[in-house]
Order: sequence, then C-alpha cells, then structure tokens
Amino acid sequence: MTPFIKKKEIKQNWYLIDAENAAVGRLAAFISRVLRGKNKSTFNPHLDNGDFVVVTNIEKIKFTGKKYSDKKYYRHTGYPGGIKYSTPKNLSERNKSQDILKLAVKRMLPGGPLAKKQLTKLKIYKGLTHPHQNQNPTLIDFKNLNKKNIVKN
Repeated sequence: MTPFIKKKEIKQNWYLIDAENAAVGRLAAFISRVLRGKNKSTFNPHLDNGDFVVVTNIEKIKFTGKKYSDKKYYRHTGYPGGIKYSTPKNLSERNKSQDILKLAVKRMLPGGPLAKKQLTKLKIYKGLTHPHQNQNPTLIDFKNLNKKNIVKN
C-alpha cells in the first residue's frame, strides 16, 4: 500500500537560484519540477507539495539561438481579430523580463487551480537582492548541475 502524506505533514523549503546566463527553458523546467514537488519522494499530483523558489538576476537570463528576437508569446483579447503577440526582446525593453520566465514556468505546469496556487510560490527579482532573507533559502547552483544550463554568448 502506498503511504500518502497528509496536508499538515507537508514541509515546504525555500530555494534560491541565480539566473545569470541560464538557459530559459532549462531553468523553467527545473523550477516547475520544484514547484510541483516532483523532486520529493512524497510527490502526489493532487497535493501542493512543492517548495518556494526565489530567482534573482532575471534581467541576465539568456535564450539559445534566435529565440530572443523570433519567439512569440500569443494572447487573445477576446474580440474578433484580437490576437496579439510579444517577443522576449519586447518584454525586456519594457522592463518586464520577469514575465519571460513566469510565462515559461506557467506553461510547464498543468492547468487548473492547483497550478495557479503553485505558481504563486515562484518569486522573481531583478538584481541580487530579494526580501526573503528571513526564510534562509538554500542556494541551488543551477549552472553547475549541467554544462548545457549556461548560455555562452
């Protein structure tokens, strides 16, 4: 029989990741796994078992290839002919570089209310400073997990 963890037994940790020169897709995949709790042995798809993730230096995140200028994020206004799009380059120019990673992580989580709750545990900041020092986040050296995690431009 598989033991299920109860809601009051869930312990949520805090992790800190420096996104400088990190590949967007690889970083988003890693973060979505931690937010869902798939890195834990107590993973259950119907429970919010994930951890908090604080990402710093988001303005220095990188894309591979021509994705920085060619990738398009589509949205629809709800009116006929109301399809709009933006590129990572446009988002960076409008000082919304945190939306680049947030969109990537959001689209890697399953749809529904649980995913929305899990996405609120992602904290993204420009620069090295963040207001979560009191939680003592554990530093994850994302760049050294795999040599492909770094984009050298």
